[in-house]
Amino acid sequence: MQLDLLYLLFTFVLAIFLGFELISKVPSQLHTPLMSGANAISGITIVGALIAAGNVENPAIATFLGFVAVVCASINVTGGYLVTDRMLAMFKSKSGKK
Repeated sequence: MQLDLLYLLFTFVLAIFLGFELISKVPSQLHTPLMSGANAISGITIVGALIAAGNVENPAIATFLGFVAVVCASINVTGGYLVTDRMLAMFKSKSGKK
């Protein structure tokens, strides 16, 4: 049990570090496609969080952490789609101007 928690903590810290390093090295031209891909991954995260919320071994802890994960992933998906839509709207041509 203790070793499992240590593995999960290690994976979490590694994901934070790698995510920061990868995103900081992305050129600005690729942020919109990258954000669209990240939104898809966050959608998958919502499914995983719902599964975690239904854990029967520790129902109180799993439900709380699953709820927090669903809320955070939902905020990430919504914000990502709004920002992506706004960025893509900047490239649309204005129909009234020549």
